[in-house]
Amino acid sequence: MAILVTRPEPNGETLCQLLNQHGFATLYTPLFSIEKGSDLNRLPQQLQNLQSGDYVFAVSKNAIRYSDQVLKNIGLRWRSDLHYFTVGRRSAEYLTALGENPVAYPYPNENSEGLIRLPQMQQLSNKRLLILRGNGGRELLRRQAEIRGATVDVLECYQRIPKEYDNIQQISIWKRAGINTIIVTSHEILRYLVEFVPKNDHNWLTQCHLVAISPRIVKLAKDYGWENITQTTRADNASILETLLSLKNELN
Repeated sequence: MAILVTRPEPNGETLCQLLNQHGFATLYTPLFSIEKGSDLNRLPQQLQNLQSGDYVFAVSKNAIRYSDQVLKNIGLRWRSDLHYFTVGRRSAEYLTALGENPVAYPYPNENSEGLIRLPQMQQLSNKRLLILRGNGGRELLRRQAEIRGATVDVLECYQRIPKEYDNIQQISIWKRAGINTIIVTSHEILRYLVEFVPKNDHNWLTQCHLVAISPRIVKLAKDYGWENITQTTRADNASILETLLSLKNELN
């Protein structure tokens, strides 16, 4: 099993190291870089505008990391009178450690669909929600919150910037390395991957085993023509490793 890891830094590099430690052959080609978002300078004021008991949603560890840096740079802390939410457990643990406040997340469905089913999300009249996310994030949470009576503000706390490669050369490297498994951790990465690979190589691409972290990515991959797809239980690196170890055992 030769694995292509496309997850951006720093999580992608960490994932490669983890997989290598367990005997997997990996090739690291991050398709996006993560940089600070255009709305970060508005974060301190937006937090102050919230009333006690309002909601803050952080959709990823990147959103939390960049937001926390901004607050620390000006001597502010995460307010203790707000309710905090994340999409998944790892992000919840990360925000709890940084902000020292309880953080709720949907279990076992660690996604936006799970978030909107939480009891706290059913009646949002007179609530204000602040969503911390990257560029081009999903609109499901925002739309549902507004339908249920909330006032919603969205801040772009980080942005994904496509990395530039010579696609012909890069695909040649992947083929020579014997890549037969590809890890994809976002919709944007999968779309970019399909656009990046020339059409005459799409048959090779879709014959690779795709490891995806969400049902949405699985559905999109099927639309693109993949049949051999495995979904991880969660989005974190440990869950991806667990999935690959299970696949490896099945092949042995």
